[in-house]
Amino acid sequence: MDAVADTLKQLIDELGSESIGHTDPAVGVAIPSIVQHGVAMSAANMDDTWIGLDVQAYLRERLGRPVCVVNDADAAGMAETHYGVGKDKHGVVLVLTLGTGIGSALVVDGKLIPNFELGHLEIDGYKAESRASALARENEGLSWMEYADRLQQYLSHVEFLFSPDLIIIGGGISACSNEYLPHLSLRAPVIPASLENSAGVVGAALQATITSHPNHFGNPGRRTRLNSTATPPAPRLLPACSLTFPSA
Repeated sequence: MDAVADTLKQLIDELGSESIGHTDPAVGVAIPSIVQHGVAMSAANMDDTWIGLDVQAYLRERLGRPVCVVNDADAAGMAETHYGVGKDKHGVVLVLTLGTGIGSALVVDGKLIPNFELGHLEIDGYKAESRASALARENEGLSWMEYADRLQQYLSHVEFLFSPDLIIIGGGISACSNEYLPHLSLRAPVIPASLENSAGVVGAALQATITSHPNHFGNPGRRTRLNSTATPPAPRLLPACSLTFPSA
């Protein structure tokens, strides 16, 4: 943990000169964990020693500045629905990140349902992310057609359970969406994320901005988290640094 904090501090110090007009900008940190009030409640793709740690308080003390910690898929979901292909989309929007595992974010009329862990659903007796993640495709040497079949089975199950109006596929594999999306057949439109693998970084910065300036979003005086329907400034103008933990 200390090594992670030291590395983050070094990165922030190096980036500090690029922060225009903000002496100590808030830092948004996205981690592959269920996050409740800044505390890591799981560790599917990071070391178990993080479980139970108040990561937000720990990093705030170590970095000496405001810190907001958020689930990485939640961050990606809010980035896509505020700035990406999901912007101004009403109804139920499901954002899935396909990488080491399967991250998921459910956004209903612009409001996030946090910690929506759909990668842990069981499909044919297996955890979904062990069968349909980008890592599973690489490890098993699946062709794109074979992978599309896996993804079809998973997405059909998810669609039956939640009836989304739109499904957005993110993560690094979204850059190869032409290889597998045309082979999927679902009721809801399925489209690639426009922010691709940077969505988590943008979403972490968004969370830091909303939390640091609550009066600018939602009701004055109310501490707003990642459920504000107001759209903050464009990502390049956010008064925040953002960092994501690797999920492997």
